[in-house]
Amino acid sequence: MGLSAQLGSAACLWAALCAGADVVAAGSDETLELTGIVRDFRERTVDGGHPDFEQVPTDGYRLYTGNVAAFLDDNGRPVFTGEGVGLRKSWRDADGRKICPCVARRRPVAGDQTGKIAKPDRGGIQSAKSFSLWFEDQDGINVSAPLSITLIRRKDGAWFFDDEMDLTYAALGGFFPIDGQLFGNAAPAEGVPDHNFHFTVELHATFTWTAGTGRFLEVRADDDLWVFVNDELVIDLGGVHRAKSQFIDLERLGLTDGATCRLDFFYADRHRMHAKLGIVTNVRDLRSAPARSEPKTASADAP
Repeated sequence: MGLSAQLGSAACLWAALCAGADVVAAGSDETLELTGIVRDFRERTVDGGHPDFEQVPTDGYRLYTGNVAAFLDDNGRPVFTGEGVGLRKSWRDADGRKICPCVARRRPVAGDQTGKIAKPDRGGIQSAKSFSLWFEDQDGINVSAPLSITLIRRKDGAWFFDDEMDLTYAALGGFFPIDGQLFGNAAPAEGVPDHNFHFTVELHATFTWTAGTGRFLEVRADDDLWVFVNDELVIDLGGVHRAKSQFIDLERLGLTDGATCRLDFFYADRHRMHAKLGIVTNVRDLRSAPARSEPKTASADAP
């Protein structure tokens, strides 16, 4: 049984973590660094700004699903489809945990509960061309730097990261890894905290799959977050929205016992005034890994 089922819901999970619940072994110093890349962008309203940052989706702030393809491209990058829809009601598994609609459709399991969709919407993303720059270096459009996040081993053996419990990010009031760096903080706005709000992050890991061990992954994000296992989309939290969560029971993916598997995270914060990120997984031998290949260079006139 996944952790959320034990606690009752995904909301209970994050509430328990942020309230300082006794989920970490006392005095434990066992940590795991996941190393990736952060890319900073200027918002669309300033010179050199990217059109997808500080953009309001046509159907408003909400979770959108289906705007990225079900599989990564040959370079290990998410692909924009523009075929997204808003979610009015989340898909859930038999234990009531929120799950990715495409997983429920592609790999159905008894007890899955169908959600409800809203209008078609690109989720505030202009085009495939503009999206291609989110996770690729492009002079004049973004500036990149290495980034690591620290996962902590809990009493039950699961790894977790939560911006509300990490001392650095808790002090900042959210997941703001590049405040005062790269392009610098966003232009001041009345009633808005002073942060660098417009950035993307990619993280990569590998693990060895052991079937029948109840391994899971649960994430929470504000704004977009897509997670892939062996290039297959398993978490789809697209759109400009407050913190939302999804869960994946890795058993339902049909992974090969004993095989080395990839885990790829693609995150974006695109709008004032919050940025949130949380990861919980009981995959025991998680290891940081590099991006699968060097990203392609976009054309000079992008986006």
